[in-house]
This record gives sequence, C-alpha cells and structure tokens, in this order.
Amino acid sequence: MPAVKLLDRVREQLRLKHYSYRTEETYLHWIKRYILFHKKRHPAEMGDEEIRTFLIHLAEKEQVAASTQNQAFSALLFLYRHVLNKELTVDYKSIGASRSKRLPTVLTKEDTQKVIDYLKGEYQLMAKLLYGSGLRVSECLRLRVKDLDFDYKTITIYDGKGEKDRVTILPETLIPLLEIQLNRVRRIYESDKKAQLSGVSLPSLALTRKYPHAGREWPWQYLFPARRYSNDPRTGKKLRHHVHPSNLQKAVRRAARRAGVDKPVSPHTFRHCFATHLLQNGYDIRTVQELLGHKDVKTTMVYTHVLQRGGLAVKSPLDS
Repeated sequence: MPAVKLLDRVREQLRLKHYSYRTEETYLHWIKRYILFHKKRHPAEMGDEEIRTFLIHLAEKEQVAASTQNQAFSALLFLYRHVLNKELTVDYKSIGASRSKRLPTVLTKEDTQKVIDYLKGEYQLMAKLLYGSGLRVSECLRLRVKDLDFDYKTITIYDGKGEKDRVTILPETLIPLLEIQLNRVRRIYESDKKAQLSGVSLPSLALTRKYPHAGREWPWQYLFPARRYSNDPRTGKKLRHHVHPSNLQKAVRRAARRAGVDKPVSPHTFRHCFATHLLQNGYDIRTVQELLGHKDVKTTMVYTHVLQRGGLAVKSPLDS
C-alpha cells in the first residue's frame, strides 16, 4: 500500500536526521491522522489547503491545545519538505496556533522537600536530581554512568532538547546516594555480562553501528536501568532500557497526595522549583538559563513572573 511505503520513507528520513524515537512516533501519528482525515488520499496529491483544513479541524472540532496543533503542523512540514521534497507556500504564522501563556506550578522549598521525603528508593533519588540539578524527566532517566563527574560535581547532558549538550550542577549531598545507586547498577551489569546478554540501548542507530560493543561497556550503562530486558522498538533486539517515565510520574503523584500538597504536581514540577528557588537565592537569570538549557532567555523569564518580580512587584493599597 502506498501509505505504508510513505511512512517507511518518513521513518528513514527521521532516523537519518537523528530525530528521537519519541519524535518519530509523534510525527508518524500526525501524518497518519492527516491521511485518514482526507479519506486516505496520498499527501503528494495534497498541499497547503488540505493542511489548513486539517489544522482548523484540530483547533475547532477537537479543540486541541495550541502546542498540539503546532506539533501536528511540524510533522506535516517535515513530510512535505524532507520526504516529498515539496516546499509549502502557506505562512506558518497564519496556521500555527499561539501558545497560551501559563505560569508553571512551583512549590515552596518546604513543600518540595515534603514531596521528596514521601518518595522512596530510586524514585526519591530521581526527584532529588530533578530538583537539585534542574533536569528534564527524559534527561534524568537517560543518564548514564559516564555522565556523572564527582570530582567537578557536574552532570553532562548529551543530546538534550534541541540536540544540545550542556553541563549542570551535581549536588554534593547526592554523591553518597549516587555511589550506592552505581553499586546497584554494577551488580546488574555484572549479572548481564555473566549471562552474555546484549547490554543497554544506545542513543542512536548510528552510534550502535559505530560502536557495536558499547552497550556492554560500563560507562554506557543507565543510572536507572529497567528491571527487565525488552524489545528495542527500532531494531527489535532485546536490550535493557531505562526506567519508564510513567513509573516516576505515578510515584510523584502518590507522594504529593500523601504530603498533602493541593497543587498539581508532576516530576517536571521539580525542574520549575529548581529554577524559581535559584532566582529566589539571588542567582542571575542568565546562569539559570544556562543550567536549564533554554535556547532563549525569554523562556527562563517566566520564573520571574512566578516570583512576582519586575512590574508585578506592586504592593496593594490595602496593605499600605
């Protein structure tokens, strides 16, 4: 079927350009939706008008969020530019939805610590890394042995959002806990080696081809390995992956309930708290931007609104 061949070509181009597996799945999902919406017409027979109709349907009929609509448009833009070699004439700004400006949920230092205290084992260590180093959830779960530097007290994030590398702080208080975790990982690693298992998954297929034995080497082991081996979605090979993000999400939600926190709390909340509490402690916004890995300082500026600085730092006449 033409649609199947087309999706294979999309997948191939995404992998050639080193897009993440998560992005690959998301883009394929939206391209399939687009084809089905237009009664299985081939995208090569369609263009600007069909894309506009599809996106308007998402916004008006399905009432998807602005970020979701923009995500769908990005997938279709990739399809036409990189697979069908057809440049769209539609103006992105006229189609792309504006993101709603929502302030992030931030906890007080006391409530942050309360939630962390109700977490146990490796989930507590993950939360401490999210809060103590400002990591994204995916960055935390993808950490490998080689990414930790106890001497310089740094964590190196490879291939983060926007395919950027960065260095962030490693809290000194976490070093003893990380050493315990590394000993646990070492036992799993030695057991896998003894059983002559395949090792861990690598960040990309290109890296797997270049270093075919890296997955069995100690520096590449995950800091938070999954309990069982599972099939790699790209190669079909049985490998050990990292802990699934849903496990951490459930643990954090349970801990927040038990701590009596009445705000919506997710693992990503700890990253928001990291940024806000650093600014409260007097660190400048450029430093925080660098640690968070934000491309634009405007993204980091949202935390100054949470702090009610600048124009919002106004005293009510009732309190005067």
